[in-house]
Amino acid sequence: MGPLRRIAILGAGAWGTALAVHLAARATQRPAVVLWTRDPAQARVLRATRRNERYLPGVMLPFGIDVVSDAAFATACDLLVAAVPAGALVDTVTNFASRAPLPLVWLSKGFVVAPDRPAGVALAHERIGALWPAPVGAVSGPSFAEEVARGLPTALVVAATVPSLASAVAALLRGDALRAYQSADLVGVEIGGAVKNVLAIAAGASDGLGFGHNARAALITRGLAETGRLLAALGGNRDTLMGLAGLGDLVLTCTGDLSRNRRVGLALAQGKALPQILAGLGHVAEGVSAARATRRLAAGHGIDMPICTAVDRVLHEGLPVRDAVAQLLQREPRAEGC
Repeated sequence: MGPLRRIAILGAGAWGTALAVHLAARATQRPAVVLWTRDPAQARVLRATRRNERYLPGVMLPFGIDVVSDAAFATACDLLVAAVPAGALVDTVTNFASRAPLPLVWLSKGFVVAPDRPAGVALAHERIGALWPAPVGAVSGPSFAEEVARGLPTALVVAATVPSLASAVAALLRGDALRAYQSADLVGVEIGGAVKNVLAIAAGASDGLGFGHNARAALITRGLAETGRLLAALGGNRDTLMGLAGLGDLVLTCTGDLSRNRRVGLALAQGKALPQILAGLGHVAEGVSAARATRRLAAGHGIDMPICTAVDRVLHEGLPVRDAVAQLLQREPRAEGC
């Protein structure tokens, strides 16, 4: 893997903008950063104001960030970083696949549509790796975009289809207050990042109903257990769930007030309808689609994931939140390790 001197970030939402700011504002070893958006109007506004008020208000864009809407500028780089919602990931990278055989990593945390799979969904690397002409990988871990942009201490993990890409990207990201680590478990990193969003909706709903800290801790712990069952079935390493992409990201998303998925759960507990919640959120809450994908994958592998199933039923089948909690409490206890 050669040096990563020029980086293209695909997607000018909160996370893409925050990562661009981190890379361009580092005290040392700053790469050239291209921030690509498909919307020419948005690119013009970002260039003129040096702010992304819609997705990351109050944060200035360093002049080392070149904001573009022409894909040709993005492909004249050493690395592509996709910073789009999981539902848009395949379409976004497909538009770049034929332009340049560049290594690719994504910040997306969720599952992607896969019509050829029995469940109709897949991990991102399973779908994208087959169509991408170079190594691919994922960046995950407990990381609110706003805090990354402000230079607050953050730790991330990188996994890829080849170790050299994971190592190079971790070295690229590492700097100032941001730490980045390498993982050999791409499956585990992606599952941890996707399922924690579903569990954060459950934690938000529990808090919104006033069930207290004990209930939230139980949800996090039992949610981690059912995530481990899915991870093992898909070939991941359960130890990954004890790291940044697992427990670290799960705790942050279930407890942090900046968590969009947690806010969805809080609003559901207040009796608000899902369309109203999402309209007021202003950002994508990945757990909404990940709940259905997780349930399908679990069913396809014969895995019991009661919390994720309950979240899906609340979101997509109209099950009242209190009824979902009651059904979980009525389940027959089993050995904790199961």
